[in-house]
Amino acid sequence: MRPADMDHSVAFYEDGLGLVRYREYGRRPHRGIVYFLGGGYLELSEGGHDDPPHGVRLWLQVADARAAQEHLVARGIEIDAPPERKPWGLIEMELRDPDGLGLVVVETPADHPLRRRE
Repeated sequence: MRPADMDHSVAFYEDGLGLVRYREYGRRPHRGIVYFLGGGYLELSEGGHDDPPHGVRLWLQVADARAAQEHLVARGIEIDAPPERKPWGLIEMELRDPDGLGLVVVETPADHPLRRRE
């Protein structure tokens, strides 16, 4: 991702969401920071800005969506839609990053079929 304001986005993902830095590279105005996402990575890089693609959302899985909401609200992050169990059984919360990219924080309850390998 190429945020409009790198420092603001770093603060959002690191201080707000609590993501852990995996690695960094380069120097201003062409630096990059990569965050560990469990089975993947999220990379923020300077050197240009692309508007968030229409309809694109980033899904972040957490163990407890309500605890994540408390964590985010305590850090001043606005929640668009609070955690709610959807008809498909996942608990989802919606918010936006500093560039307007839609984020869905999702919890897979213990009784959900995605938790079982059959």
